[in-house]
Amino acid sequence: MARIALGLSYDGSAWHGWQTQPGGQTIQDQLEAALKVFTTTPVETICAGRTDAGVHAFSQVVHLDTHIERRMESWVRGLNTYLPSSIAVQWAQPVSDDFHARFSATSRTYIYVLRTSRVRCPLTRTRAGWVYSSLDLDAMRDAATRLLGEHDFSSFRSADCQAASPVRDLQQLSIEPSGDFLVFTFKANAFLHHMVRNLMGTLLHVGRGRQPAQWVDTLLALKDRREAAPTFAPNGLYFAGVDYPAHFGLPLLSAHAHFRHHLGFVPAGLA
Repeated sequence: MARIALGLSYDGSAWHGWQTQPGGQTIQDQLEAALKVFTTTPVETICAGRTDAGVHAFSQVVHLDTHIERRMESWVRGLNTYLPSSIAVQWAQPVSDDFHARFSATSRTYIYVLRTSRVRCPLTRTRAGWVYSSLDLDAMRDAATRLLGEHDFSSFRSADCQAASPVRDLQQLSIEPSGDFLVFTFKANAFLHHMVRNLMGTLLHVGRGRQPAQWVDTLLALKDRREAAPTFAPNGLYFAGVDYPAHFGLPLLSAHAHFRHHLGFVPAGLA
């Protein structure tokens, strides 16, 4: 039995998130259906981080166990033959038996692309969030700084979150302008269900002047989801990548490289 790691990218607009559901309209369902055809046997997959409905991915990492022996390039091209156009395997690599897509990860990065313009744009409707009001970037950056570090993020977790602990270490939360866009980068050891979208809602409340930056301190102390801002839209959220110990040797790209490769541009803050 061999263990294979796959790097997966997808446009999540038409899918009901990562995790398998009745009806098969999820990324995991589509990948496992392609694997069943390619290997002629049922194959179970485990991912680095489950994404919600409408959320995209530059580099989701998946592992699977199989008796099938194929060249790594065959895994890429063969699976892509059976996957819909909105999902594609980017790379395949053999890994040791102790590699686990979820538990071996040391950190995960999400990027949220937000369009700030008076008028909505149909072309970015599924690729970026949108706000038409002006935002106070300095206030949002102040609030973001207060969120860094290890905290109980109960005020920013979904009621459906199944994580054993609400404590997470938020290692990066940067906000960079790029033309009509703001690019938010979130990096943590792990994320709670809806955590990034809930943080986005709160940061935008601050940016719109509805609350001061210090409100974030209060929310962290209250540990009550009902006190924070509403969950923001999934449209502009991208699972950007996963960090693993170097000895696994996975071909992981920077956020800069992902933007250039997948979207054709590099936001100024990531250049």
